[in-house]
Amino acid sequence: MRRMSRPHPRPNAVPFACELAEHGDRTAVITAGGAFSYRELAARVAATARRLGSERRLVLLAAADTVDALVVYLAALAAGHPLLLVPHDRPESMRSLVAAYDPDVVALPDGTLDERRAISAHTLHPDLALLLSTSGSTGSPKLVRLSQENLRANAEAIADYLDIRDSDRAATTLPMYYCYGLSVINSHLLRGAGLIVTELSVADACFWELFRDARGSTLAGVPYTFDLLDRVGFADMRLPHLRYVTQAGGRLPADRVARYAELGRRRGWDLFVMYGQTEATARMAYLPPELAASHPQAIGVPIPGGSFRLEPLPDWPGPDTGELVYSGPNVMLGYAEGPSDLALGRTVEELYTGDVARRTPEGLYEVVGRRSRFVKLYGLRIDPQRVEAMLARHGLTSWCTGDDEGLIVAVTGEADAGHVRRLVAAECGLPARVVGVHVLAELPRLPTGKPDYQAVRGLARSKPGSVSPASSSSSSSDLCRLYAQILDWPDVTEDCSFVSLGGDSLSYVEMSLRLEETLGSLPADWHTRRIRDLRRPAGRAGRRTLETGIALRAIAIVLIVGSHITIFTIRGGAHVLLAVAGFNFARFHLTAADRRERRRHVLSGLARIAVPSILWIALAALVTDDYHLAGALLLDSALGHNSNYWFVEVIVYILAAMAAWLSIPALDRAERRSPFGFALGFLLLGLVARFNLFGLVDLPSAIAACWMFPLGWAAAKAGTPGQRLLVTAIALATVPGYFGSGELLRETLIIAGLTLLIWVPTLPSTGWLNRLAGPLAGGSLYIYLVHWQIYPLFADHSQLLALLISLAAGAACAALAARITRHATSSLRRRQAPRDTTDVATPPSRRPPAPSRQPPDDQVTSPTRGDEGRVPSQW
Repeated sequence: MRRMSRPHPRPNAVPFACELAEHGDRTAVITAGGAFSYRELAARVAATARRLGSERRLVLLAAADTVDALVVYLAALAAGHPLLLVPHDRPESMRSLVAAYDPDVVALPDGTLDERRAISAHTLHPDLALLLSTSGSTGSPKLVRLSQENLRANAEAIADYLDIRDSDRAATTLPMYYCYGLSVINSHLLRGAGLIVTELSVADACFWELFRDARGSTLAGVPYTFDLLDRVGFADMRLPHLRYVTQAGGRLPADRVARYAELGRRRGWDLFVMYGQTEATARMAYLPPELAASHPQAIGVPIPGGSFRLEPLPDWPGPDTGELVYSGPNVMLGYAEGPSDLALGRTVEELYTGDVARRTPEGLYEVVGRRSRFVKLYGLRIDPQRVEAMLARHGLTSWCTGDDEGLIVAVTGEADAGHVRRLVAAECGLPARVVGVHVLAELPRLPTGKPDYQAVRGLARSKPGSVSPASSSSSSSDLCRLYAQILDWPDVTEDCSFVSLGGDSLSYVEMSLRLEETLGSLPADWHTRRIRDLRRPAGRAGRRTLETGIALRAIAIVLIVGSHITIFTIRGGAHVLLAVAGFNFARFHLTAADRRERRRHVLSGLARIAVPSILWIALAALVTDDYHLAGALLLDSALGHNSNYWFVEVIVYILAAMAAWLSIPALDRAERRSPFGFALGFLLLGLVARFNLFGLVDLPSAIAACWMFPLGWAAAKAGTPGQRLLVTAIALATVPGYFGSGELLRETLIIAGLTLLIWVPTLPSTGWLNRLAGPLAGGSLYIYLVHWQIYPLFADHSQLLALLISLAAGAACAALAARITRHATSSLRRRQAPRDTTDVATPPSRRPPAPSRQPPDDQVTSPTRGDEGRVPSQW
């Protein structure tokens, strides 16, 4: 057998990074695109280690939860190169640290290496392996120096008390540059377990599809993760391989610890509450799962190999109480303030945590307070003094404090509260909604003249002069304002996404076109990306594009109306719209993680189509003799009658069927396990009707056309070239002959539309073409409804005029309906909202949706919206 290449071990290499190949063909990494073994991972790591060379250099890695970034990380550790991890999506932090530490090599998340010099410009201590920002306070030149022994010892301790097995599969729910997220990677690689490498949020249905398919057994989160788990229906999810859930990165309220511990007991998994700091590599304590329900307020016992002692504090008298001091092989070498400190060895022997703790009679430790002013939010340690210094650089005098719920900033002068809020949020890497800003004539002081921070905390309960997180009139960016305007959602942050805010296929048209105007060409998955991730292309010139689905909707409705007026006869547009409807159903309705939420979305989408259709047809029946009760109730197609509105009726029937299967948990689970296979199953059922395979009954032609809907659905779920080829082949095999002889043009049009939908996400376009296509595609439902009554009034005078007026009237009706819907939604929201506006003191679980991915400084997106507001429609 050919010997597997691996990095040559060095005295200062990290063992688990050198020993990957020893796990052989065991699965190492699983992604949405496939999986590969430890042997393959070791080969990639060895190749990258050779690129880094044998001369020891300082490597800065813009870290992301991607395979390429993981390979660079392991290669640097295996070859003995000290590594500095920074967030890939915080360019200001990256520039700051590059300037402060002058790395020899800069590595990007895609594996690109910028080798700035062949020989290091620094003196690097032999024990130095890793540099991390303190508790996520990225951008600060103060770093934690960790050794090879720190990484090894902490990974082994975690693997020990969690009983990590080589059959485990852990998802990267936390960013690599965050010590908690990194510890998940290290401890699982140490034991030869699998990593589910993804940047998806736990609020994204695609995450849970990947987690189930990969047989995920480990889920890690900071406190806000558990808010999101509540919102996406985690308690009702079927996760047959889940063994344990871990929590760290800040205090989780005791009642929630107890609740999740009980949930785990019922569902067959354990909850590990953990305590740690970057200065201890990651973990210092854990609460044994069997004690979580009875002692939910405790941090537990020291990790294997570690120990605690309590340093007495004059301000905290009482038995067994004091500052928590930790000792163990995972305690950092010390801090680095600049490049010269990289030559230092150990300068710290034990870690003073800054937390005040007590030891319970049962031998458990419980944190009861903080000795310093540091505030810990979303797993990040925030220094209020640094916030004050930053605002001083902007010419603002301020005092800052906070607690586990948020930051409170008092500022004097004529400062713009919204501007201050954005500055502080950007400095700390926090969502803007947890920063409360209060503009005062004079800052409160103690009699000694020192700042009265207790009074500043009290401002969180006062309203005058403040900008509370939920009520600020200033959004965090122009894009946030754009999202809020189009989706009618008042608390949009940069960590929201179009899908998480309840965007549907109607608002999708307007949003995508407006974003195109602002940003240029958009990625195909923009609707699931956070707003902050869409800002990068801003200001860059690029060709204009139009999404294929939008283009097909606009073209199809013009062809439908024009053919009815007989300006031309190009049929097939309605069947293309059926496929587009299925495509959009898969993209929007099946994104929610909770089955009941999915069903609500479908039923709401059904109402948004059925209600205006019934009202319009009923009105037409009153003023003309062309319609009757069955038509007004959308029953003509079901009864086998010819109907001008067969297309609307078929969509309504399909949505009713979709709501029905979403009511069956087993079918919902089957779709989550195999989205593409499930869509194919529905397509096969549709083909049974299309070909009348059993010959039992001749279905009305409108009903038989339903098979186009699952064809579009399957096209949306086809994630590989092979799957797209299969859908294309089905279209080529089933469309010809459906309409009988002499319909070559119609069949060609439908096949061309399907092929574009399957293979081409965007089409070249221009600004004026996009502005024309937007109202046509967005108003396609109302154009279809009203054109039957509009065009006869003008066709005798001018068929072209009849076409233009029909299109314009339908688009105007769509705009009016959208305005009415937004007004109704806003009124409902005002009636449901509490009398007081949300402020910093409001528990996160009661706030509007906000970031999802953890820790929230950069890695978050909003969860799926609840019942109120806009819901998806697949038209």
